[in-house]
Amino acid sequence: MNKAQPIIIGSDHAAFELKEKIKAWLIDKGYPVEDAGTHSSASVNYVDYGRKVAGAVSRGEFSRGILLCGTGLGMSMVANRFPNVRAALCSDLFSAKMSRVHNDSNILVLGGRILGDILAFELVRIWLDTGFEGGRHLERIQSMDAP
Repeated sequence: MNKAQPIIIGSDHAAFELKEKIKAWLIDKGYPVEDAGTHSSASVNYVDYGRKVAGAVSRGEFSRGILLCGTGLGMSMVANRFPNVRAALCSDLFSAKMSRVHNDSNILVLGGRILGDILAFELVRIWLDTGFEGGRHLERIQSMDAP
């Protein structure tokens, strides 16, 4: 991925700490980052932050986003309700890679209570560095939005 392209990131309170670490890691690697919140570990409604990130990706304001909550399940459910969003909940490296190669995922979802820092950084790195294969996979993606 072009490191000049900004990434939008958001989390709830359960994943705030991991979001902050990933944000710092991304900035260190040269990625501009828009932080959609939350900005503390105080309890919040994850839906609000999922909507901010998924809405921005859906509208084309960002080509990619990262969402985190305790398990990642809630954020992935919120994000995938938005048109043109393909959010992938990943906790292993192969899934992160294939979510890009075959599904052109544009939001990576991570579980803050599930992943350690090192694995989270690797998931983000692979997801950002992996391209979309296109071809028959593009036809399948287009059929997701067909009536």
